[in-house]
Amino acid sequence: MKDDEARRPYVLDDPERLKALAHPMRRRMLTHLNVHGPATSTTLAELLGAKTGTTSYHLRQLEKYGFIEEIPERSSGRERWWRRARLPRDIRLPTPGELPPGEREALEEFHRVGFEEDRALVERFPAAFKADPGWARGSRAVARMTKEELDRFYEEYIALLLK
Repeated sequence: MKDDEARRPYVLDDPERLKALAHPMRRRMLTHLNVHGPATSTTLAELLGAKTGTTSYHLRQLEKYGFIEEIPERSSGRERWWRRARLPRDIRLPTPGELPPGEREALEEFHRVGFEEDRALVERFPAAFKADPGWARGSRAVARMTKEELDRFYEEYIALLLK
């Protein structure tokens, strides 16, 4: 993937790919690979409290849908190393109306799992703030805006995240 392709917004509207990412274990594994770099099925199993057969299966599913890839030069025998695949950084989701009715369930599950992750993050925040207030910061606010202002705000927010 070229750098300009990696910067362009990509709409994740394939229901099978959405289903692949709507699984909590896969999301945790992908997050680990994104944050900490390459890992093996065994390493991920130990970190996530799962069996290696389970992590191997979920790694193969993530590979099947193009979210991760094996590192052949690091793999040997039964030990396979995995890394995040080179994907666009700006991955967006379709609105329910952009999907046929039969494919909307995958999007709903994707959001449900994401909201559970967000809830868990919010629950961990007080302890993180107490441990290191310089790195754990939070804020809440309400903003009134038109649809056009919301669209502009969203684009500016995404641009900030992608810096």
